[in-house]
Amino acid sequence: MICSICPRRCNIDREASTGYCRSSSAFKVARASLHYWEEPCISGEQGSGAVFFSGCNLRCVFCQNYEISQLNKGVEISDDRLIEIFERLVENGANNINLVNPTHFGDRLARVLTKWKSPVPIVYNSGGYESLDTIKSLDGLVDIYLPDLKYIRPDKSKRYSNAVDYFDVASKAILEMRRQVSDSFEGDIMKSGLIIRHLVLPKNTNSSIEILNWINENLPDTYVSLMAQYTPCGNLEATPELKRKITEREYNKVINHALDLGMDKIFIQDKKSADKKFIPEFDFTGVM
Repeated sequence: MICSICPRRCNIDREASTGYCRSSSAFKVARASLHYWEEPCISGEQGSGAVFFSGCNLRCVFCQNYEISQLNKGVEISDDRLIEIFERLVENGANNINLVNPTHFGDRLARVLTKWKSPVPIVYNSGGYESLDTIKSLDGLVDIYLPDLKYIRPDKSKRYSNAVDYFDVASKAILEMRRQVSDSFEGDIMKSGLIIRHLVLPKNTNSSIEILNWINENLPDTYVSLMAQYTPCGNLEATPELKRKITEREYNKVINHALDLGMDKIFIQDKKSADKKFIPEFDFTGVM
């Protein structure tokens, strides 16, 4: 498998070696369980059926899931085993199947989702750094897109994720996601649609404001999740500005700007969410 499914375009044979995502051609999963800490319309009371894939095509320096995104902790599984995991989550009452960090398995997921028709919505929960061709291949297979829009400034995306072209790539991918899905709900639970996530980082509020301006201009009436959960993780010696949580003032500055723009489809977080206790245990629950 010569891999060019993400914007890194490593063009390596993942049967023989690994590229930037450090992943072979086989699915690798670290946890599969009901998850209650997503946006309320995703988790609801029954939970979201979250499947955490190992490896990552971004490997952000601050990633709270660095055990799996950078250390690549996980278990390799077959397509059929992945389907079994999906079915068990559905049997346990999951509101949806939540594919967490699926980007580097996008082509294989397209094949699995073509073969297995889910009775609940499929959520594509990604870092936003997506190949346009890969997202187009998921048209009709994904019900809810839950992408990050992390950065707008190339110097920031280069510094934190080694992806100088992040915004150019992610913005195009998100526009394609919006083209594919419209927002619909059953009660308080989203059945299809798009929610753009943005994690507010310390000393980066002006970048957050620029991102909100872009969303407001290009994707009006789109749900936005403004996250306050940033928790220092991993090795941050080269990025000392990220060694602390965001302040109340920083978060309120971003929220107030969204409100000033008239954006009324906003999810906000309690600052108490910035706590390592909310990071899942990547202990192979639901996988082994």
